[in-house]
Amino acid sequence: MQKIQIAERPDWRKEAEELGFSFADMHGEPYWDESSAYEFSLREIEEDIEDPSTALHAMCREAVAEIVQSEELLDKLGIPAEHFDLVRGSWQGGEPEIYGRFDLAYDGTGRAKLLEYNADTPTSLYESASFQWRWLEAQIEAGVLRETDDQFNGIHEALVERFKALFAPDTDLHFTAVAGNPEDYATVEAMGWAARAAGMGAHYTDLDKIGVTKEGQFADAEDRVIGVLFKLYPWEDLLRDDFAKHLTTSGCLMLEPAWKAVVSNKGLLPVLWQMFEGHPNLLPAFFHDDVAGALQGGTSTAAVAEAWGRSQDSFARGHVLKPLFSREGASISIVEAGKVTDRSPNADYEAHPKIVQAYHPLPEFDGFRPVIGSWIVGEACCGIGLREDRGRITQDLSRFKPHYIRD
Repeated sequence: MQKIQIAERPDWRKEAEELGFSFADMHGEPYWDESSAYEFSLREIEEDIEDPSTALHAMCREAVAEIVQSEELLDKLGIPAEHFDLVRGSWQGGEPEIYGRFDLAYDGTGRAKLLEYNADTPTSLYESASFQWRWLEAQIEAGVLRETDDQFNGIHEALVERFKALFAPDTDLHFTAVAGNPEDYATVEAMGWAARAAGMGAHYTDLDKIGVTKEGQFADAEDRVIGVLFKLYPWEDLLRDDFAKHLTTSGCLMLEPAWKAVVSNKGLLPVLWQMFEGHPNLLPAFFHDDVAGALQGGTSTAAVAEAWGRSQDSFARGHVLKPLFSREGASISIVEAGKVTDRSPNADYEAHPKIVQAYHPLPEFDGFRPVIGSWIVGEACCGIGLREDRGRITQDLSRFKPHYIRD
């Protein structure tokens, strides 16, 4: 794994504008940044990222099966009690998943470590699946990259096959996101593009235009009943929304399904550590309430005492405090040797219950720290996208970087 300086394509911003990639620059900073790229070997991709990501996803599904059977865990993960049955029934009924994105720390020399799983509403799909592939093809054509260079990117093709596997041809699917957010719309449109390529009808509607019919069904702005809805709207918000009371009676299949509420949640991390302690791709993690006393020099709860004893040295060196629900690094802090050494300036999620995870520094390349977004479609890893940030906490001003494979 290396970061390589590469000449930017002279017309890439014009291309981005023509393609509707309107957020290639954000907040006065570049978001898409092709002044350099990350180079991987095929072995690094296959053995250190692809295979472990697929295995991590299987472990997450095992965790779901455990969580939905435990009201204690559902409560710890912040699922409202009135929706326990909805989440449990969604899993037990086999409601299908489409996609997710693991965020991994990896430097090319050791094991990739799971930082979190964006299992419900991961963005950066368009950049990962489409625009970075166009970059690769253009740079090969220009002779900047070699003809034998490749990219770990079968994301769009995997989405097309996933839709074909789940729905009959000509099935009408609806897609929704909060209006006025170009990044969210790009993600939803990338998903709709795959559905149309799979032979489906794909109808977009702004989230605030969805209503409820007299029969209790969801309908779009043109009064079309919604039978399948891909919503880029997090379950932790939807389950607290007035519309939640219609979920069980609407007859609408939600994508992602309700059971994703327990894996799109940082409470998944201590559950994974409890189930698979010592796994080489996991970092030690606990619910904060279970170890708050121990972090202050006292003791943990009895339920985690043995596991804490095996991990406490790691936490003494450093740990990260994360809310169950958080976006773009908000309300995250890093504690080293008992002192807060870094904190996100965005405290929007500060009131949520928290977990603690052993601190694993991100690698640094030319003053930036990359996080690898490892994409899962169905149950397998099919591509990556990279974001990098100057800070130790990846936030909303991170940059998306293309990558290629060279052997």
